[in-house]
Amino acid sequence: MPLAAPLQAFLDEAARLELPPLDEQPLELLRLSAQAFADAGAKPAQPVAAVKDRHLDTDGGPVPARVYWPAAAGDAAPIVCYFHGGGWVFMGVETHDRVCRRLANASGAIVVSVEYRLAPEHRFPAPLDDCSAAIRWLADHGAELWGDPTRLAVAGDSAGGNLSAAAALRARTEGPPLAAQALVYPACDAAGDTASYETNGEGFLLTARDMRWFWECYLGPGGDPDDPYASPLRAADLGRLPPTIVITAEYDPLRDEGEELARRLDGADVPVELHRFDGMLHGFLGMDAWVPEADSAMARLGSFLRRHLGG
Repeated sequence: MPLAAPLQAFLDEAARLELPPLDEQPLELLRLSAQAFADAGAKPAQPVAAVKDRHLDTDGGPVPARVYWPAAAGDAAPIVCYFHGGGWVFMGVETHDRVCRRLANASGAIVVSVEYRLAPEHRFPAPLDDCSAAIRWLADHGAELWGDPTRLAVAGDSAGGNLSAAAALRARTEGPPLAAQALVYPACDAAGDTASYETNGEGFLLTARDMRWFWECYLGPGGDPDDPYASPLRAADLGRLPPTIVITAEYDPLRDEGEELARRLDGADVPVELHRFDGMLHGFLGMDAWVPEADSAMARLGSFLRRHLGG
């Protein structure tokens, strides 16, 4: 189907501004402008029961995080550890505040949004190490947040979906056990050679050029794109992972790799749901003021997490 009209209007306006590609913009300016991008198309922030910024004193050092208690929080609610998108390079807990509020209310879970270190200053595996450390902290100390650490899931969008999938792979062998993972248009493979990279790699907000630059920032000149903790789709074995939901967008260069990950998980006997949202582009989950599909996708995520976490 055609790209949704509000999203096309957004792209038309962006094209009129003639902004340079991401890799030609000063990194500090890109980071400063991230909030304006996150605000575009977003409804006002949903109220939740409480929000608190804190540091998780993990075994790898302190990791900043923002904790959201859902509006209808009960005693010992399940916990979702959330990793934000932004190509491992920009964005953070502030840009994803609205999304995490909506996810907390939709899932009935305490959402812990992690401010992992960013590339290129901190390349792979530093961001993943922060995410894994946060998961371990929640497994050990989740009760301090009035949560139930035995009902723990990971979730993330884009680069955060990559980190969620990689952290789940690591937790499979190193612990702690995870009850579910929720991956929203995840980056799964550094190769960038799918058909959706060809058809959607230019003109639909996130470009193939952007993704090549993000991967270069994340892996660096000596990074291994075949490492499954960097490219989860390269893992030889995807069995024994937690039940998974994958959300993809029709006009997204990352569409095919996310859907291939879902197919491979299904082939490895992992319970998996795959939902492609037609007419959508990368980042649509945060554009709830423009497209109803943003709320539909959030409802899918919330229902999945409630079912597998008992929220």
